[in-house]
Amino acid sequence: MTISRTTGRAIGEREHIRQSIADILTTPIGSRVMRREYGSLLPELIDQPLNGATIVRLYAATAAALLRWERRVRLSRVQLQLGGAPGSATLDLEGSFVDSNEPLALSVPLRLGASA
Repeated sequence: MTISRTTGRAIGEREHIRQSIADILTTPIGSRVMRREYGSLLPELIDQPLNGATIVRLYAATAAALLRWERRVRLSRVQLQLGGAPGSATLDLEGSFVDSNEPLALSVPLRLGASA
């Protein structure tokens, strides 16, 4: 049985995968005491200038982290959506679940820059 980190209630495997993806992407590498390699480089990139090179690094960091830490999904698309407020953005992910080939679509909110 898997538990939701926000409600404490039992959740299904699909919801656990979504929860896991958000955790992986928002955890800085080196911040977990017993698992220093866990996480992604996204937290290091959010204060960088928002230009084409940084966006490509953001996409690569997302793909690399999910390839390493969440093998239950196959990622096919990553897209950064900037929000209306300064510093707000969303990372939209598309792909499929490996076990069933069902489509996967989810959004991970990001806080960018000092105005977040």
